[in-house]
Amino acid sequence: MHLTHHARMRFIVQIAVLWAASLQTAWAMPEFARRYSLSCAACHSAFPRLNKFGEQFVANNMRLPNWKDGTVKTGDDLLALPAYPPLAVRAQAYVQARDGKSIDPVTGATDSATTDFQSPYLIKLLSSAPLSDNITYYFYAILAEKGANGEALVEDAWFRHGDIFGSGISMQLGQFQLSDLMFPRETRLPFQDFMAYRMAGITYDRGVLFDRDIGPFEFGLGLSNGNGITDNLNINSPGYRRPDKMFDNDNSKTVFGRIGTEIGPVSLGLFGASGKQRSIALGNAGLDSGTRNTNKHVVGLDLSGDFGGKTYWYAQYLWNRWDGFLDANPGRDYRWQGGFAGVDYLPDERWAFSLLYNYADAGDLANTDTIYEGIDMNSLSLTASYYFMRNVKAIAEVNVDFLKKTPQTGTYWTGHLTKENYVLFGFDAAF
Repeated sequence: MHLTHHARMRFIVQIAVLWAASLQTAWAMPEFARRYSLSCAACHSAFPRLNKFGEQFVANNMRLPNWKDGTVKTGDDLLALPAYPPLAVRAQAYVQARDGKSIDPVTGATDSATTDFQSPYLIKLLSSAPLSDNITYYFYAILAEKGANGEALVEDAWFRHGDIFGSGISMQLGQFQLSDLMFPRETRLPFQDFMAYRMAGITYDRGVLFDRDIGPFEFGLGLSNGNGITDNLNINSPGYRRPDKMFDNDNSKTVFGRIGTEIGPVSLGLFGASGKQRSIALGNAGLDSGTRNTNKHVVGLDLSGDFGGKTYWYAQYLWNRWDGFLDANPGRDYRWQGGFAGVDYLPDERWAFSLLYNYADAGDLANTDTIYEGIDMNSLSLTASYYFMRNVKAIAEVNVDFLKKTPQTGTYWTGHLTKENYVLFGFDAAF
């Protein structure tokens, strides 16, 4: 019997529903677990890492075939309201001992704390629900992150249509991370981040993404504003106090995409992004934006696989070219590269061990007397997670910085002025 890709996916999801419904473990995955009465283990090999079924759940527009069972029975076929407000919470708290310091790059003024209570480190409110046969929404708002109490920040926030005009093409519109096409940062096990994504500027942005599977290949193609998710400019000419806002600061858009496939046990993908970014003004350690729009290009290669369902590995390489980026030398193109590689080992239901290596070479941005010298990175993070419950874990992590400290030699305090070794303990929970 030959099945199309979408038929295979529906079959897998239906079988997984029967399997997951038979589990007798603790119900943990915050909102989806409540809606479908499933264990976190249905979608996660170890929270927040997704397993194969979790990946299929996401690919199926974050729903199971029986999603309408959790809606209000109004008698109106054109109304599918969730039976209750679909909300969940994620909270993190840590204590950290470290070498790192806060150094003002202009004045050199330094603050340091060798021990630090980072609690709350993050409080996040999440919500998602299917709204029609093809449309799902998802968002989360951070109520407190890294000590920024008294403010809320919405990061992921999008609508997704699973089958535009019956073409088999999915469309996602809103705020999301471009890097999610490769390895989603939100599902990593270590506390340490996938730093190359942050330094390349391919995390959160506003845009649209189209994707479709064709045979053994996954295709994704999108457009984004290219200036992140914080710009909000008044429409004030012509006229006065116009009610609208402008989220983009120029007419250019970033084009990005990925092609992925599997070769034997290895999943691999090729990512590309090309767009504009503002130049960096002369002086002030590179902290100020210039007035020119300059070209930006990113090429990435990602690889991943697993051994026996208990050991998972992944690797990412990024090459970057920022044309005429610094106003101090606008005729020069600046190239740099970076990436990361990691292994997650899950011996049983209680323990998870992770190793994450981050590397970046500032390349042409070295010795520019700007904060972009700080792209240089060479560190290894070792993480142990103990799960009290499916959705509550303790985490211990050690980060070892292999780079040598560099003395301040230019006008400004830039470069690798302090080591980034740290030891971290804490809790991570979702409910």
